[in-house]
Amino acid sequence: MDFKNKKVVITGGSQGIGFATAKAFSQKGANVLITGRNADSLRKAADEINSSTLQTLLADTSTIEGIRALEKVVAESGQSVDVLYLNAAIGVFAPIQQVTEADFDAQFNTNVKGHFFTLQKLIPHLADGASVIFTSSGVVRAAGTASSVYSATKAALNKIADIAVNELADRKIRVNIVSPGPIQTPGLLSLTTAETQAYLASRSALQRLGRADEVANTVLFLASEDAGYVNGADIAVDGGSIQYMLK
Repeated sequence: MDFKNKKVVITGGSQGIGFATAKAFSQKGANVLITGRNADSLRKAADEINSSTLQTLLADTSTIEGIRALEKVVAESGQSVDVLYLNAAIGVFAPIQQVTEADFDAQFNTNVKGHFFTLQKLIPHLADGASVIFTSSGVVRAAGTASSVYSATKAALNKIADIAVNELADRKIRVNIVSPGPIQTPGLLSLTTAETQAYLASRSALQRLGRADEVANTVLFLASEDAGYVNGADIAVDGGSIQYMLK
């Protein structure tokens, strides 16, 4: 897969799956723009990727102001976006009775509102035939305790993607979803104990957690010409997971 001189925009690209994907696209010759809301994380990502074609933007895409900042940078680049990877996400896990309004709003703002309006603002800047990819989650197909809000945000995201498939079809823009299972990222490791990680691994047919680069490889495939007739798909990257729940 060759992405030389292709313009790739990744929200939430400083850590985890977003970072692994930015690194993979950069290695394939793409001009990559990643957003993040932590300056230190962005600097570390840029240092590790170490590519002259990587651009970082400190922007919180859960807010309209952050999205407008991203749109401005994209517009001023003068290059249409070939790949838009909507990946930024947060998760706060608690039983329904313990969910706070602040946690509810933060997850919907980041995981749903942010992606919806980022897509909306960047549609005019997408190249005809571009690829749009959403990061969803295997939790959409599960019913894990303590995950009601997070799961709901991902289900909403899936429906937005489904409708975008039809609304963008006249410009031959493909819209697909990648749905990771439990992936060994800083986010998951910070939210779970070693016991929970072992449990999640045991719920996969492969008996292990996934790696961020394995999700990244799937994203690159969906963005490539090799997937030119793949549209409206939801690709599970979960090792053959049995429906799981966080303890």
